[in-house]
Amino acid sequence: MMCLTGEEPESTLGENEARHGTEQDAELDAAFTVLLEDSAEELYESAPCGYLSTMLDGTIAKINATLLDWLGLRREAVVARMRFADLLTVGGKLYHETHFAPLLRMRGELHGIALEMTTAGGGRLPVLVSSVIKHGSEGEPLLVRTTVFDASDRRAYEQELLRRRHEAEQARAEAEQARAEAERARAEAERARRQAEADRAELADALAALQQALVPTSLPVVPGLETAVHYHTASPVRLGGDFYDLFRLDERRWAFFLGDVSGKGPQAAAVTSLTRYTLRAAALLDPEPATALTTLNAVLHERYAADGDPRYCTAIVGIAEPAADPGCITIRLASGGHPPALLLRADGQTDFLPTPGGMLVGALPTAVFTTAETTLAPGDTMLLYTDGLTEARTGPRRDSLYGEAALRAFAADLAPAGPQQAINALTGLLTSFGDGLDDDTALLALGVPALGSQTRPTPDGT
Repeated sequence: MMCLTGEEPESTLGENEARHGTEQDAELDAAFTVLLEDSAEELYESAPCGYLSTMLDGTIAKINATLLDWLGLRREAVVARMRFADLLTVGGKLYHETHFAPLLRMRGELHGIALEMTTAGGGRLPVLVSSVIKHGSEGEPLLVRTTVFDASDRRAYEQELLRRRHEAEQARAEAEQARAEAERARAEAERARRQAEADRAELADALAALQQALVPTSLPVVPGLETAVHYHTASPVRLGGDFYDLFRLDERRWAFFLGDVSGKGPQAAAVTSLTRYTLRAAALLDPEPATALTTLNAVLHERYAADGDPRYCTAIVGIAEPAADPGCITIRLASGGHPPALLLRADGQTDFLPTPGGMLVGALPTAVFTTAETTLAPGDTMLLYTDGLTEARTGPRRDSLYGEAALRAFAADLAPAGPQQAINALTGLLTSFGDGLDDDTALLALGVPALGSQTRPTPDGT
């Protein structure tokens, strides 16, 4: 029934409004769906990771622009024309066929599998792949959706770790090698040290034997005299030039001498040997001490000065014989540039015996030597010494020397003292100098036994 008034019935108006509202809602839903589809497609294409969908046989059905850009491929060359395995390297294909695909069929999904894809330019792209099998409403498998992540940074990180690990291992190997070389060097140094010590000991033994050949190993027993001697070696591996001797001339007289040759070592030893035997021979020919020194001067100067290598020595030569007074001994001395003899009297007096005018022996073609004389009474002791004693250093400076004045004061505290007592005290004094004693030192003491005592021989000379 139609309305004549031209107005639609109230019910008709309501139906029209409802229908119009439904049409608007449908249009809005369609527009929103289109927007969603456009947004999803855009997100899919430009996602920061690669996406692709494959059929169950691996044929690529869909692939996003991100992955195509990574591989440098065109969509029309890939979709429906290539399988997923075709995008992989040879090693990747092998792994896909033997591990990846079987595990995916068994589990339905795999995540974070490391593979390598091949780019259009022949390069390799390390990736991490996650794949999921999608099923239909009936539960049947339909397709495989795969997400691909660029693992270049991770690969670079791993390679850096490997490089660092290799460097660490190389550094460790080099350190081990250095340690081994250090151990070998240490062992070599130890062997060298032991060899050097053995050589040093052998040299010291040889030098000691040679040194003993240059001086008597013991002093003879002299009637009416006590004797004592000491030889201090400054270095066991450096042959010194000090010398001494005591020997019989005849039934009444005994000759003695003590001196110091210039220099050290084998050359000084040769001069020492020549000096010692020249003085013995000269004293046996002529017992005058000054004459013996004159003979030695001529021999040394003739032997060495002509070769342009002058050698000289200091020496003090003496003759001992019984004096007119019973129990006393007369001593006649001549000195060639040698420190004066030191007298320790029985009454406690101590003084040097002057021997003026004495020149170095062998330094000049002619030399003048004078003779001094003294008498040793019972209890008196005469001490001969080389300059190693008076030139011992007593301070840090090279010129801080012990000196003759200190020696006289030291002897004054000893007097009266017999030869052995004096030598023992001086041996302790030499030891007290320590490193300050740079030169060898020879000590020879002769003394007349005090009244009531007997002459005590010293077979070992100490």
